[in-house]
Amino acid sequence: MSVELWLIRHGETEWSLDGRHTSWTEIPLTEHGRRRAEELRDYLKDVKFAAVLVNPRQRAQETCRIAGFGDVAVVDDGLQEWNYGESEGKTTAEMRKKYGPEWSVWNSEIVGGESVEQVGTRADGVIARAVVAAGADGKVALFAHAHILRILAARWIGLEARAGALFALGTGSVSVLGWERETRVIQNWNRGFE
Repeated sequence: MSVELWLIRHGETEWSLDGRHTSWTEIPLTEHGRRRAEELRDYLKDVKFAAVLVNPRQRAQETCRIAGFGDVAVVDDGLQEWNYGESEGKTTAEMRKKYGPEWSVWNSEIVGGESVEQVGTRADGVIARAVVAAGADGKVALFAHAHILRILAARWIGLEARAGALFALGTGSVSVLGWERETRVIQNWNRGFE
């Protein structure tokens, strides 16, 4: 099997620049984020995708459109970013002031939001749909957000969703999940263009 999942994180926003947790809030790309999406277009122009799935949020859709895939992209609600509940719009530092220095989305209760395991279940569903869309040897592009893509990568290689904490992912980056013989692997991670 030679299916590949291309994980494409949306371009920079004011909140990603500030380190704020952003799931459902609609935040547009910064000018830098739009330029990064243009670089994505140049980088991806010769890649033939069997399918393109995109998160329904503005920043992911704008990145997808500028990168040249807006007319073929299908919205997949499973690619929603982690629902951060009360930490939406707040930085980790702000949350640590409230809950203590050990607070992290990866190992703390997300009041009013999703657990990491719930996000992992959604990621499993996205993987299953993407593999079907890819066919025997196709590529599928997934335009989404940092935490859902990190969790998706962990689940792809058989790790618990919480292991997504181990994979840093910059804005406007491309990562590729694939196979080495019968083993699911990360072929390329967090590729930037600067």
